[in-house]
Amino acid sequence: MPRNARVFVIDDDEAVRRSLCWLIESADHPAMEFASADEFLADLPDIDGTGCIVTDVRMPGMSGIELLQELADRGSNLPVVVITAHGDVQMAVETMRLGALDFVEKPFEEKALLEVVERALLESERRQQILSADADVRKRFETLTPREREVLEMILAGQPNRRVAMKLGISEKTVEAHRAHIMEKIGAGSFAELVTKAVQTGFQQGKH
Repeated sequence: MPRNARVFVIDDDEAVRRSLCWLIESADHPAMEFASADEFLADLPDIDGTGCIVTDVRMPGMSGIELLQELADRGSNLPVVVITAHGDVQMAVETMRLGALDFVEKPFEEKALLEVVERALLESERRQQILSADADVRKRFETLTPREREVLEMILAGQPNRRVAMKLGISEKTVEAHRAHIMEKIGAGSFAELVTKAVQTGFQQGKH
């Protein structure tokens, strides 16, 4: 399991909340408890890294479903496991549509819940690795010179080397050299991979 991964337990019932934290910590996963979704969101800017959320659905104030929507709006990367004693198919579909990783109905078996939590923590680790890789590629794009960016924009727009050379007043060989250097800097082994990385990092004309 990922190191230092935390499980954030959100439930307005103190007994249930503490029981869940005890169960999760018994499996050697640090747990933090919150009495409401609003309380959790107040701490969200300080919550990063690897972890997951275990939340009730029906709570005073913001519901679990509303929390999922808010997390999506804020771009949170934490996987969410939803727990409810009043679940039905429609609610399950809604929580999954809003990005919940899994949906568990009370009463649940402790082993089953722990398996879901551990799957969520592994998913969190996977997402963090992707974010880290994306950040590395973005840094690589930032190393491009202004001329290399011009060349890349034109190439991504589908313009052939000859037209790029004419527009920039340079030779085709120079364009080819720029293209090779760009691919080397970005770490792309093919033009298709270069395009993929450019799309993934949002490299667009006027937006880099």
